[in-house]
Amino acid sequence: MFHKLRKWIPLIGILIFAVGVSACTGAPTTNSASASSQTTAANAEQAATAAPKTATEAVSNAKSAAAEATTVPSEAATEAPTEAATLPSVPGLSSNEVADLLHMREEEKLARDVYLALYDKWGLRVFQNIARAEQTHMDAVGDLLKTYGIPDPVAKTKDARGVFESPKLQDLYKQLVAQGSASEIEALKVGATIEDLDIKDLNEAISRTTHSDIQQVYENLKRGSENHMRAFMSNLRARGADYTPQYISEAEFQQILQGSNGRGQGHGQGHGQGRGQGCGGRMGSGKGQGGRWGMVTPSPKP
Repeated sequence: MFHKLRKWIPLIGILIFAVGVSACTGAPTTNSASASSQTTAANAEQAATAAPKTATEAVSNAKSAAAEATTVPSEAATEAPTEAATLPSVPGLSSNEVADLLHMREEEKLARDVYLALYDKWGLRVFQNIARAEQTHMDAVGDLLKTYGIPDPVAKTKDARGVFESPKLQDLYKQLVAQGSASEIEALKVGATIEDLDIKDLNEAISRTTHSDIQQVYENLKRGSENHMRAFMSNLRARGADYTPQYISEAEFQQILQGSNGRGQGHGQGHGQGRGQGCGGRMGSGKGQGGRWGMVTPSPKP
């Protein structure tokens, strides 16, 4: 019996081996495929849930960007109208003409107030004398404000020394007084700087108005500023110092100093034999005080 069974042992072994291989390779393959399928499904599910989230974020970001895009121009758009809204509407005058009148009223006050402060500091008569002239400049522009019914910024500040409605001029006042308090030479340079700026602003204001009364006042103020520039330059050069223009051109600056524009020397119907005329304004009062340029004691002028 055992002898007969011994012939089947190799076949049985082969069958057992085959079953084992099938068991070892078949099931894990099925499990691996299942696991892979599960992973793929999970990834797909994750991607499916992530996509709507990403789209939502994109929409949200787009809305935020659109809101920002409309907010910035809106702010920029309201700044200019707000600034323009501070200018009164005056029949017959452009907004530029109104703005220039308001500015020149306070800029002449700036000159007066700075010169008074520097006179208090250094006691130089040139500052006292020109401060008086600047008061007449203020009054001339103030009369124009009354004529056209424009609210006076100087009245709003009660004409307090060193106080301005314009923030720009307020800061400039502090800066110039601080600079001029350093030394007499720096003080005289401040004087030249103010006249330099004044002439530049008057040139621009003259070009922007079509009214002869306003033009006439500006022209008179400009003549006065040119005379004041000559006075400050004389005092500077007498001390071995100089000034380089910051606002007007070098050519215009030299023309003013040389009096070649006909508004300094020889102006005022020849009073003072052509020496320093016009230091006080359109009639050249003072008759040549202070020498060729009317340097030290210019008289008040409109």
